Amino acid sequence: MESELEGVAAASDRGLRHHRNEDAFSVSTAALPDGSSAMVAVVCDGVSSATRPDDASAAAAHAASQALRASLPHGAHPQQAMNEAIIAAADAVNSLALDTGAAAPHHEGQRHQNAPACTIVSAVVTSDILTVGWVGDSRAYWVPDDRNAPPARLTEDDSWAAQMVAAGLMSEAQAYADERAHAITGWLGRTPMSWSPTPPRTSRTGRASWWCAPTGCGTTPNRRSRWPARCRRTPAPGR
Repeated sequence: MESELEGVAAASDRGLRHHRNEDAFSVSTAALPDGSSAMVAVVCDGVSSATRPDDASAAAAHAASQALRASLPHGAHPQQAMNEAIIAAADAVNSLALDTGAAAPHHEGQRHQNAPACTIVSAVVTSDILTVGWVGDSRAYWVPDDRNAPPARLTEDDSWAAQMVAAGLMSEAQAYADERAHAITGWLGRTPMSWSPTPPRTSRTGRASWWCAPTGCGTTPNRRSRWPARCRRTPAPGR
């Protein structure tokens, strides 16, 4: 899957161990009240152990994108718009669990029928502000044009390892060496306590690129060829 607009692009390939692509994305633009435009990118990764992970990620990406493109033109602050978009994505995934009339495919019927689930990361870029929101371990990165400046991760994983480090129970090296390291602790789906809203974060834009990566890419940032979805360079002020 590929999509490209001026200033933003995305691509996704099926994982080698999957029989289907469980990623989904949406890239678009939204006209703002001042006449400028915002770039919108949403990347979702289906939880493979859940039922219909591909449907979950597709529903979440579509709902979040629709919500952002509906609210931003009416003057909603990007942080508020992002929060509402993630809630809309969660509602869309939850609604799949209520669709009991549709029979699950044969390969789904062989596993425990838990609720559809996915992770999400989304970015809104205006002329001077980048706003990022997420649930799960999908990530957003800031990659400066100046190759002497280090890149930075803009999100914090909802994962077992991240929780251990945040609680001061383990060092980062210890936590990520544990076999439970990448078990996610937050996701969109109809499961109690599956996620709690993290306030969207904002940063000043500059001469840089912003990358949104689903789970598999987030844990291997040094192998860019394995990043199934990406946001291309966005315009910087004065460029």
